[in-house]
Amino acid sequence: MPAGQSPIEPVDPIGAIVIGGGAAGFFGAITCAGAAPGTRVLLLERGSTTLGKVRISGGGRCNVTTATAEPRALSANYPRGGRTLIGPFTRFGPRETIAWFEGRGVRLKTEPDGRIFPVSNSSASIIGCLADAAAALGVQVRTGVEVRGIEADPAGSLRVHTADGTSVAGRVLLASGGCRGDGIVALLRATGHSVEPPVPSLFTFHVAAPWLTELAGISVGRVRVRIPGTKLESEGPMLITHNGLSGPAILKLSAWGARVLHDRDYCFDVEIDWVPGHSPPELDALLQTRALESGARKVEGTPFPPLPARLWEALCRESGISPETRWSTLTREHRATLGTRLRRTVLGVGGRSLNKEEFVTCGGVPLREVDFRTMESRRLPGLHLAGEVLDIDGITGGYNFQAAWTTGWIAGTAMGEALRTHA
Repeated sequence: MPAGQSPIEPVDPIGAIVIGGGAAGFFGAITCAGAAPGTRVLLLERGSTTLGKVRISGGGRCNVTTATAEPRALSANYPRGGRTLIGPFTRFGPRETIAWFEGRGVRLKTEPDGRIFPVSNSSASIIGCLADAAAALGVQVRTGVEVRGIEADPAGSLRVHTADGTSVAGRVLLASGGCRGDGIVALLRATGHSVEPPVPSLFTFHVAAPWLTELAGISVGRVRVRIPGTKLESEGPMLITHNGLSGPAILKLSAWGARVLHDRDYCFDVEIDWVPGHSPPELDALLQTRALESGARKVEGTPFPPLPARLWEALCRESGISPETRWSTLTREHRATLGTRLRRTVLGVGGRSLNKEEFVTCGGVPLREVDFRTMESRRLPGLHLAGEVLDIDGITGGYNFQAAWTTGWIAGTAMGEALRTHA
């Protein structure tokens, strides 16, 4: 130990140190303490508060998990790491997550789209539950502590170096979140791990087209979006914002295309099919029927369900149809142009924004370097990894939290069993 330094707390020996006070770290610490009663578990968080992402998730409501419970179906929602997670999800998946929180007094509800939230509609319910569980099991939480290194101890334990000194623990869980800073990358590499470069995974698209941004606030229940020149395609609800496009269809596309779109510096074209499910002949037949049934009415004034009226008006104008044009005078050429615009509106994307205040990355420790039966490192025995520090990321809808609960629970269980065995 360097001169002048002392252990973090020169008291009882530390059984486990958990690095990172997010969802995976907190859950891992709680699980470890529960699996090895009486063992000292210390959680270290670099920031001034813990559970920051839990606090802001879902607009402050906290999308705890998803109703998609079958492991293989669940794994299909992870652009990276899905196949590896199938086994872990059989051990601790959404059903177990729901039972865990409800068993501790947090009532949950399932929304029509499958997202699960606390009935209170407040992330404070989840934060309070986790904090109470940790306190009840004696987990010690320290904030404002920066971990600078982890290394093997000659006695078979691990040494954790911080700005305050060095401590020795039988097991260490690294759940520090995404690998966005040089410090965490250097720390991981010093333990023998490699790091896939992190890039944003869930983000919205910036589109400067004035006709589109004038429709800010309009949502469309179902569209199909694709990136020309790639295999990237997504379907679902979409929201038009003051600076472009958002909503589940866009966020899914951003997740699956995270690296491709990063390599393009977030400048690319996106194609929107506003009426998915209709072939060109079917759509033209529908427009012809509309012309026959509403000949005297203005084209712009007869919305095309389920498209919102304002969106329909904008698409008509973008197709060169004047506001005074009636169905009876709509030319074949204008009808064909309108049909093309409905099935293939091409917009130029020129940047991205975070999904609200959430920040999810792909990248991190390659999954081959971790044993997913225990979440233990294959590079440094005794070190476990969980959460976003791994190269795992899911689409929006509670999937990233579920990966955190799952990997944190497996790591905490394995750590507790190891500590109990060697007690």
